[in-house]
Amino acid sequence: MKSITLHRLLLISTIVVIVLVIWLSPMFKKNMVLPDYYQQDFEEAVVVQILKEELSSDKVIQGLVNGRQEAILKVKTGQYAGEIYKTTNVLDQAHNVLLQEGLDVIVGIREADDGPRVWVYNYKRTNYLYILGGLFILCLLYFGGKKGLDSIVALLFTATLFIFVLLPLIFRGYNIILFSIICAVVSLAVSFLLIGGFGRKTLVAILGTFCGIIVAGIVSYVFSRLTHITGVHLDKGTQLVYVALDYGIKIKGLMFASILIGSLGAVMDVAMSISSSMYEISSLDKAITFKTLYRKGMNIGKDIMGTMANTLILAFMGGSFSLMLLMWGYNMDYRQLANLPFLSVEIIQGLAGSIGIVLTVPFTALMACFLYKYRYSKDSN
Repeated sequence: MKSITLHRLLLISTIVVIVLVIWLSPMFKKNMVLPDYYQQDFEEAVVVQILKEELSSDKVIQGLVNGRQEAILKVKTGQYAGEIYKTTNVLDQAHNVLLQEGLDVIVGIREADDGPRVWVYNYKRTNYLYILGGLFILCLLYFGGKKGLDSIVALLFTATLFIFVLLPLIFRGYNIILFSIICAVVSLAVSFLLIGGFGRKTLVAILGTFCGIIVAGIVSYVFSRLTHITGVHLDKGTQLVYVALDYGIKIKGLMFASILIGSLGAVMDVAMSISSSMYEISSLDKAITFKTLYRKGMNIGKDIMGTMANTLILAFMGGSFSLMLLMWGYNMDYRQLANLPFLSVEIIQGLAGSIGIVLTVPFTALMACFLYKYRYSKDSN
């Protein structure tokens, strides 16, 4: 009963914290000089009529069309709501929004001497993303029940922590490494307590995860220094340099934070799987020795670590798949290819995270043996 009460209190408290952090998030921008990079408004609009179009099929990308369209648009949001504008929409491989009557789009509106200039920015995709998110939540609630609700709250808490707390702190110039570790520890602690409850099983998983992600972060930090890789070499790192100049961001720790966040979920999965399995083993056989329990935990971990390491490496490879295609297409020499900074980033991210996963297994197994055996030996006295 006490455990259930604590769980409900934690669940309610977490939801309250999520709401408060999001509500108070604008305060992080207080007294900050925010550069205005976009001298225009972005609003929703609907295509009223296609006046003219000259389109042709793209010779490289199947199903893509290039050309020009002249259309009448009606703005639906903002200070220009209800206004009708004529616009020319250019379609090429980089910007390809094919207008159709009745289609909802996002437009950019810039004030000029002769009145507002309107151009088609992109498709309106948010409605479909909301539907996809709703399906995800429904699946968790239907098949997971109360555990599904706990998982949703834990996921929202983690997202809130990294988006509404860590990002503003980084933009205020705080130490990226320190605060990424703090946010990761808070996130994994709350997530495990919500999903696993209050007990030694959860404590073991928390400690194992913490050890794993710290190792992954340290390995990435050391080898990024040895290979002279910095945050500039991360995806969009070059563009981030210009933003960093305006905000005073410390680029140095971005690689560490990237590995920490990227490997957190996989390491948590491994740690909880081992902790839970060893808990059941120790519960069924209270006379099991420390050495035997550790060996069984390692056997379980060996089956898990291979697939989870593959999962992490394949995730990083999937994110850089277009880059690999480009390098293959250029037919690069091995020495040229192997020493590319972008490739080094992907290799360090994938392997550092995988090393963290592998070492999570003995860390978690060892702590499980100490905590589970200590409990039963204490109970028997």
